[in-house]
Amino acid sequence: MPKVLFLYNDPTAPAALLGEVFAESGFDCSIFDVLPRGRPDDPIVDVTFPDPSDYDVIVPLGARWSVYDERLSWVAGEMQMVRDGLAAGVGVLGVCFGGQLVASALGGTVARSPEPEIGWCEVHSSDPALVPDGPWFQWHFDRFTLPPGAVEVARNDSATQAFVKGTAMGLQFHPEVDLALQEQWIAEDHGGDMGRLGLQADDLRATADLDDAARRLRLLVGGFLGLLDLRAPRGPGRGRVGGPTRR
Repeated sequence: MPKVLFLYNDPTAPAALLGEVFAESGFDCSIFDVLPRGRPDDPIVDVTFPDPSDYDVIVPLGARWSVYDERLSWVAGEMQMVRDGLAAGVGVLGVCFGGQLVASALGGTVARSPEPEIGWCEVHSSDPALVPDGPWFQWHFDRFTLPPGAVEVARNDSATQAFVKGTAMGLQFHPEVDLALQEQWIAEDHGGDMGRLGLQADDLRATADLDDAARRLRLLVGGFLGLLDLRAPRGPGRGRVGGPTRR
């Protein structure tokens, strides 16, 4: 059974629907908590990352922090984990902060975006079989530039939204968002991110088509696994559908 490791860079940004889809696809799903579970709001920690070659896929997930925050010494370690994994042929799927981290690890840059995005935003793909068009959920104030040699797969007027380089894919959007996670982030917006962009919670809810987003996520994961030749047949008993285990 192939194995995937989700890197929880922020306890408020779980794998959510992405974990379910990997389990459906026949993967044994595990979690690595970058932050100690008792310190969810303090990212200033020392971290020893696991060996990426123990897994077929690693998935660096989102975070409230910035990749370029010099206080976060563990970011360099996670970027090295990404490079080591890619050198060993491991698939890497970076999501939002994770996508920015993968881009930076491969020689791209990350900076504050002049056009931050929150909510369900249109994304245009040059390869819909790999990254479907859609509205995809966004919540970001930073954005990345393409690493040298990477191929841009999707974008909109605000940012590059997806790229591929070798066995790495970086995403700016949040394909993992389901109803529960959308509502969690709305409820936890104590800093007023939505208000700064002139948005109300109902604006996000009104434009959500969660069933179609889940359908497109399954296509995206299937396309990514196709890049790795790791497509797994679905069927009873495949994957850890009950949820990832922590390592």
